[in-house]
Amino acid sequence: MPIDICHLANYNIIMRDSSANNLGEIVRQQRVVMALTLQELAASSGVSSSHLGRIERGERFPSASILRKVAGPLGFEEDELFTLAGYLSPQPPRIAESGINYSGGRLAPYVAKMLAQEPVEIQHSVIGILTLLKGIAKSMAKSMAKGNR
Repeated sequence: MPIDICHLANYNIIMRDSSANNLGEIVRQQRVVMALTLQELAASSGVSSSHLGRIERGERFPSASILRKVAGPLGFEEDELFTLAGYLSPQPPRIAESGINYSGGRLAPYVAKMLAQEPVEIQHSVIGILTLLKGIAKSMAKSMAKGNR
């Protein structure tokens, strides 16, 4: 069966657009979780609110420079956001280390095994969900700390 170059080009455009939409949606959801307006995120990141809006709507795919600027204000580590954007590959779990300590950011063997069995897209989704949950927890902690003053 011959390869239809036009179909392949359209597929690549659709995939690129869908990844832009997914990343934009993650950015928007995280901004909302952090209780930031577009203007507040723009002020804290140095990226214009109109550009951020286009990213959130999936009309633009952010450069690494833009991701670096918005990572902190959104509560992301740079590498988390770079991985979600596809600029970095997910890091393989380090299960075979001697003297394994499963706290401090390392994966438990069961978690590493389960994630390793999933396609990369699912792994990215899991990272996105965990990042959103982490943002919610930080936001709740901030709210509780303000309430205790």
